[in-house]
Formats: sequence, structure tokens, C-alpha cells
Amino acid sequence: MSRVEIRWNKNGSLAISGRYIRHNEEYDVKKSSIYVHIPFCDIKCNYCDFYVQINHSKYDLLLDSLKKEIQYFSDRYKDKSTFHTIYFGGGTPSLVEPEYIDKIITTLKSRFIFDAHVEITLETNPDTVDEIKLRELKSIGINRLSIGVQSFNDDDLEFLTRNHSGKQAAECIDIAAKSGYGNINIDLIFSIPGQALETWKDNLAVALTLPIQNISAYSLILEPGTSLYYNVKHGFSSLRSIEHDAESYEYLIDTLVRNNFVQYEVSNFAKPGFECIHNLNYWYHVNYLGFGPSAHSLWNDKRWNNFSNITRYIEAVKSVQHGIKSEEFLNPTELYNERIYLGLRSRGIDLNLFKQDFNISLLSSEEKFVNELLKSGFVIVDNNFLKLTKKGYLLCDEICEQLMV
Repeated sequence: MSRVEIRWNKNGSLAISGRYIRHNEEYDVKKSSIYVHIPFCDIKCNYCDFYVQINHSKYDLLLDSLKKEIQYFSDRYKDKSTFHTIYFGGGTPSLVEPEYIDKIITTLKSRFIFDAHVEITLETNPDTVDEIKLRELKSIGINRLSIGVQSFNDDDLEFLTRNHSGKQAAECIDIAAKSGYGNINIDLIFSIPGQALETWKDNLAVALTLPIQNISAYSLILEPGTSLYYNVKHGFSSLRSIEHDAESYEYLIDTLVRNNFVQYEVSNFAKPGFECIHNLNYWYHVNYLGFGPSAHSLWNDKRWNNFSNITRYIEAVKSVQHGIKSEEFLNPTELYNERIYLGLRSRGIDLNLFKQDFNISLLSSEEKFVNELLKSGFVIVDNNFLKLTKKGYLLCDEICEQLMV
């Protein structure tokens, strides 16, 4: 671990400049984001550790609570920023009717100031939408789709307990494009138990024939509390080897870069100009407000999270107009570590801004370790940004851990 020490000033303020929120000169505190959590799902997939609600009986109560919570925070933050993105995540937001989403968007736009070209993303699963629904969603302002494909292989999908087939997934993407969506992301998972490398290669080959602009690809992670975790721990299933995982990831990078996708984060690739603004805001530590059960928020150095239970959330909003379960102020060490972690995962660490904000030269304070990384080809310094290479991305977490305090 690093031995860098970060201190408070004598007056109690952070011993860093007032610009610490930003990770890049192109970003500023006036560009903010909004996340809305719609927890409803038909089933809970065996690998998923997000908060979801299989019982859909609280549709209307949730909508009322969201409106109240939006009003509560707009009274406090509406004049402090222009919002550039809205992201509907879940759960499966596409399970609810477009009218439901429209009411939330209308409430948000009546309470906050939005950029004229606001990016509005809706997560969807292939089995929950058709052409009519997709066109209705587009008519209310959804201009970016994130489709939970996970795989185009039916054996993979069966293992992951998904409700759709590979054919349905491909058809959903085609229909979305024909319905006027010009900004489509798909989620893919690799290193699925039983998934051969050739199957993963086939998945990417299919994806590249489809009208998509962004691919988010993740190695299957074993999360405590999931049914997959139980099955692996009790010997009913086994994960792929680290070597298989690395080979799959390297093939992913090589293939997508060769096909004109830009890797702008460890797991995210986009055609130039189609990078997800909402995710970029997260990675550059830009302010965001989260609404709904289990949603998180960040404003300057304050972070808070809502109850991860729809009943508790609704009760809290009814009582105090918001669903906050806990909140904290990030201390200098946490801000330092987040700059390391979020920076290396994405565009890199702006070394000039890092020194200005923390009064520390990262290349000097970690000279021996950074030189080892440079010599081994895990990082490069490009335009005074410390960046991971393709080789470095394979060890992203380990490298970050060594640089953090």
C-alpha cells in the first residue's frame, strides 16, 4: 500500500483544492446526472446482487414516492446545476409502461434544469419490449437504450436464468434501430461456466453484425447472496479459470478496437462519440442524484444511499419526503483513493490536476512502483495522464490497490 498521507487544513477544510470533484479539465461541477431505480423484475437472475422486487404490487406507491422524493431534492439542488443525463436502471425499467416512465421524466423536467441535449437511458431486457413499446418510449424522450443481452448463446442464457433467447436478443436490437434509436448499448457477460472461448468469440461476432454503438462487457463475478454463489460454494457449479478469463478479456479488447470501438473504461467500449455520458460522469466524480429504493447519490464530498427495500423506502418518503438510509462525508483519504480508482478505470489520472488538488506528485511519491509498471508495460504516461494499457487492465484492481492509501 502507498504511504502517502493526506491531511485536513487547520481550519477544518480539506487539504486539497476546491476542484477535487473533477477528473478531467473537460468536466465541471455544473454537469450533473440523475439516476432513477425501478426495481421490478419478472425473475431474479442467479448472478444478480442488485436490489430487485419480483412482487409488482407497489407500482403506484413507488411512483408517488418517486415524485415526492424528486420534489424534496429539487427544492435543495435545482438551482445548483444543469443536469445532462437521466438513467433509468433496475431491476427492469422496461417492465413498466411508457406512461409510467413519462410521468417520472415530466416530474424531473418540471423540477430541475436540463441540458437541451440531455441523454436519457433506459435499461431493458429483450423479452419486455416490442416495436410499439419502443416507439412509445422514444416519443417520451428516451434516446439511449441499454439492452441486457448477456449472451447470444442459448446455453449461456439458460445457465444465467435469463428469460430471452439469443434470437430474441438480436431481433430486439434490430427493432430498436428500426424504431429510431441511434444510441444502443448491449451488456455481455464472459467467463460463464461452460462457455468455451469459441462461444465467446461467436458472441462478439454476432454483436458486431448488429446496429449497436456501445458494448459493456463483464466477467461473471461471484457475488455473495446470489444463487450462483450458493451453487459454486456447494460444488454444483464452477467458475472458469483466471487464465480463461484473461484470454477472453484480451480477445474482447483486440476484437472491438479492431472494429473501431474505443475502450473508454475497463468494461466499456463505444463507437467514437457514443460514450455513455452518464457513466463518464460517475467515473469523473461529477455530482449525481439518485431516486428510488437502493439508489445512491453524490454531491461534492457528501454521499448518501437509500433504503434497499421498497416498503422501507416508501415508508421513509411518506414520513420525511426522502428515502435516505445513511449518509457520509468523504474524507481526504477516500477522495484520494477514488481519484486513483476511478481515474485508472477510465481515461487515466490527470497528473497535473492530481498534483494541484492533492499537493502530491504521484510519479514521485510512488516512483519505484510506477517505474516498475512502466517498465513492465502495465501503464503509460500519455499527455501527462497515467493510463493503464491493455495488459494493465487485466490487473486493474491490483494496481489500484497498491496506489491507494
